[in-house]
Amino acid sequence: MKLNLTKPLVVFDLETTGLDMVKDRVIQISYIKVYPDGREERGNELVNPEKPLPPFITQLTGFSDDDLKDKPTFKQLAKKMEEIFKGSDIAGFNSNGFDVPLLAEEFLRAGIDFDFSKCRMIDACTIFKKMERRNLAAAYKFYCGRKMEEDFEAHRADQDTEATYRVLMGELDKYAPGANEDSEKVLENDMDQLAAFSKQNDNVDFAGRIVWADVNGERIEVFNFGKYKGQPVIQVLQKDPGYYSWILNGDFTYNTKQVLTRIRLRGKI
Repeated sequence: MKLNLTKPLVVFDLETTGLDMVKDRVIQISYIKVYPDGREERGNELVNPEKPLPPFITQLTGFSDDDLKDKPTFKQLAKKMEEIFKGSDIAGFNSNGFDVPLLAEEFLRAGIDFDFSKCRMIDACTIFKKMERRNLAAAYKFYCGRKMEEDFEAHRADQDTEATYRVLMGELDKYAPGANEDSEKVLENDMDQLAAFSKQNDNVDFAGRIVWADVNGERIEVFNFGKYKGQPVIQVLQKDPGYYSWILNGDFTYNTKQVLTRIRLRGKI
């Protein structure tokens, strides 16, 4: 299908040093610029973030500090990027939630006041979520073959619980070994495997302030925010004991404080 364009569309994606809009930086920017006449222009730039990469980012992306140290900074690339994006609409996957805001920050740090309000923003992730609903009602219809309103009252915890139980049973039936031709869509009726499959992130605490990361071949807890982001929790608590007290007295969830305390006690700090 050919896109019906009235002006160029830049489809792009960023890799970054993390998810903090203020502190993190771009390490890779890739784009496909599609013109109304169907022409396509592709580009890929590695970027020196001017800061060390957290170990989990190296693990995630495969990029090391050595890979990026001789690459241009974003400030050096900013004018080129401005020309690429100028006069175009913009598309990405979760781009409205992350890539565009972080790109805007990078432009401003480079002294470029790029006016994104003149661009139409197309987010393929948002389209996917709106067109293929992923709420309980959608799951009930898909796995149980009926509409929830036919069987339950809306927004009742007891009835949502019953519906969830039926959805889980339906999932195990649909994805049972040998139940369908797609070998990748198999779920064993095993709680260990279901829990592992259900895991969405590497959070240690529910809020994601502490995450698991592979450091020197060892899987350990690291901070995922603030001045010690990417650093092992045990090491931080050893060199800066006051950081523990700051978190305990700060506006953090009880669960985060509980997890931190357990790590501290385990390390006998």
